[in-house]
Amino acid sequence: MTFITKKALPRRTVLRGMGTMVALPFLGAMVPALTATAQTAAVPTPRLGFFYAPNGMFLPNFHPVGDGGRDYEITPILKPLEAYRNQMVVVSGLSNNGIVSPNEGGGVHTRAHGGWLSGVLPKRTEGADIEAGKTVDQFAADVLGRDTSLRSLELTTESNFTVGNCENGYSCTYQNSTSWRSATTPLPHERDPRVVFQRLFGDGGSVEARLVQMQTDRSILDSVSDSLGQLERKLGAGDKLVVEEYLDAVREIERRIQRTEQNNAARPLPWVEQPAGVPETYDEHVEVLFEMLALAYQTDITRVSCFQMARELSGRAYPNIGVPEGHHTVSHHQLNPHNIEQYTKINTHHVGLFSKLIERLSNTQDGDGTLLDHSILMYGTGMGDGDHHTPYNLPVILMGGGCGQLEGGRHLKYALHTPFMNLGLSLLDKVGVNVASLSDSTGRLSDL
Repeated sequence: MTFITKKALPRRTVLRGMGTMVALPFLGAMVPALTATAQTAAVPTPRLGFFYAPNGMFLPNFHPVGDGGRDYEITPILKPLEAYRNQMVVVSGLSNNGIVSPNEGGGVHTRAHGGWLSGVLPKRTEGADIEAGKTVDQFAADVLGRDTSLRSLELTTESNFTVGNCENGYSCTYQNSTSWRSATTPLPHERDPRVVFQRLFGDGGSVEARLVQMQTDRSILDSVSDSLGQLERKLGAGDKLVVEEYLDAVREIERRIQRTEQNNAARPLPWVEQPAGVPETYDEHVEVLFEMLALAYQTDITRVSCFQMARELSGRAYPNIGVPEGHHTVSHHQLNPHNIEQYTKINTHHVGLFSKLIERLSNTQDGDGTLLDHSILMYGTGMGDGDHHTPYNLPVILMGGGCGQLEGGRHLKYALHTPFMNLGLSLLDKVGVNVASLSDSTGRLSDL
């Protein structure tokens, strides 16, 4: 029997050591008790995440056929998420009409990405006078980020220093940043797992000093052993197990980052210079960033995130899955069967990597449920069919339970050209953030 008192461990409890701070996941000891015999149920904390894939998709291999419902057939691109069907909502028919302009001409990739989460047509400029729109994630961060050490976390697999003109007179900034805090403030996305790790677990000092410390073989957790010992004396057996599993995960990420740096030092680098700490393969890069995002959610360091699977216009090849051609090249499929096959392989591979994050969240306890139960993650693209270059009938996957606010196991099919920003409003409602309108929105999505 567990002895219950009216005292509770603070939700923001951390382990402290010399120059180090390690946040903790949610523990049962953080739930206050109202009486000596009855413990209050934990109020789940919502998390919200957005995941962007470039160059659109081949829509017949994404959108299920039919008029929606529960009995839809899983399509090839959705196949990696089939095991989580009961926590998945597939949405069809939405269009981001706010970024369409008959007078803009070229630059469709930039507009598709730059306005994906705002519905606002980016200003065509190569200079410093950039302008787009505040994005859905940042409206959420205004509220959900009040009580977390990081207001939001923006991650990417791409280099984040490309500047100048990236497409038809549009600044590269519009492709670099999926997330905008205001119409003129794009947020930088970090690609280096080592820098992300420092942001999550550092406690003062310079990044350079932290990197020097981490280059030793000593885990940062060694310096908080005294604090950990004091904490464990206050915990029950179940909470001790949660802490042990969490700290093991932190150690494993640190070991992986160190191994990556050792590999980069021991092997000749390719002609493109890579920052230390970035894995050599794309798949490993995505996976380690996903691991740290999951830890950031688990420890309540942040509740809002935005992730780029790759930058719009990406020409990355994927020879490991049998696609030696560039992504952007095969996205111009022109109904060529070979291009469609290769395009679909890339789309499916990206979703497969995303499914590994879903698996991790579904296996991570969070209060009375799992992290997946308490999250809403939206995966999608800024264009529909990449060959058409239009933001119509956008691919949209919603994963998670949203603390009971999102019912899975459904395909929702809306009338074509239903505003994509209606979905943005609906998602904000589900995490307790009320916004009157977004760009061309006409209201909330029915039945979501």
